[in-house]
Amino acid sequence: MATLSERIPTPSSFERTSNIVLAIAGAFLIAVIVWFATENPIYTIAAALIVGYLLLGVRIVRPTHRVLIEFLGKFQRFGGPGFYWVLPGFQKLYAVNITEKMVNATRQEIITADNLNATVDAQVYFKVKDDEVNVKRSQYNVYNYEDQIVNLARTTLRNIIGTLSLKSANSERSRINDELGKVLKTETQSWGIEIVRTELKEIMPPPDVQDTMNKVVKAENEKIAAIDFATARETEADGLRRAAIKQAEGVKQAKILEAEGQAEAIRLVNEAADRFFIGNAQKLKSLEVTESALKTNTKIVLPEGQQIVNVIGELAGSKLGLQE
Repeated sequence: MATLSERIPTPSSFERTSNIVLAIAGAFLIAVIVWFATENPIYTIAAALIVGYLLLGVRIVRPTHRVLIEFLGKFQRFGGPGFYWVLPGFQKLYAVNITEKMVNATRQEIITADNLNATVDAQVYFKVKDDEVNVKRSQYNVYNYEDQIVNLARTTLRNIIGTLSLKSANSERSRINDELGKVLKTETQSWGIEIVRTELKEIMPPPDVQDTMNKVVKAENEKIAAIDFATARETEADGLRRAAIKQAEGVKQAKILEAEGQAEAIRLVNEAADRFFIGNAQKLKSLEVTESALKTNTKIVLPEGQQIVNVIGELAGSKLGLQE
């Protein structure tokens, strides 16, 4: 069975080296001081050992970590960032990183629902929750949660993508990400961690399938382009037809308005003639013809039984009547 020190992240080698260097330097310094003060080797050695032992227990915790302190293998207390001193050999301090981390779900080949091999790669972003209960869960409830997340993500991806065709898997990446995230959140509830997000990096089909898919996509794009071009030409022709109809309607309306204007003018002339020249229109015209004939010495042919004097008299009377 794995020991606690194997399950819980321990300080880095740099931190351990720093503590050792600090302990040695402190022990040497106090030894020199005691030696010059007492010149007693026993006191000197004892002072150096005590100071070195005390300095070995010094720990500095950054704000990015939370602390679990155990005494003789039993959890003792929880702490945040700051200065700590532990009793070497009896107490152990474990600093747990609470910042967001990313692990790769190692690339794997998955058989899709249409019996094609697809190479799938994904990433999972997570972090340990910073409260005491969840920090303890991340260390005491699960063995190496990073490896567990990777294996769980790989298994979940096989289950999800195995039910989809290769085309669907490529076009439904957001759905795959959502389903993967939901499964991970459900399965890791007791681990004290939070699944921030999941990202499906790539789904790569075999090379021959990829070539075929590229040709299909190219053909579909060309088809869409041809349809768009035909639609544009149809729209252009429809626009020209509508413009011609509008133009013809405009010419028609103009002619109708012109004819209506002429008819209205004739109507107004007739109304004026009926109002101001009642019974005299023909006589007026005869007078105008007579006057024109007299000016140009034109011969006038009188109807039988009519005399020139009567015609002129009638015309003159009509003219006087008009002037009145």
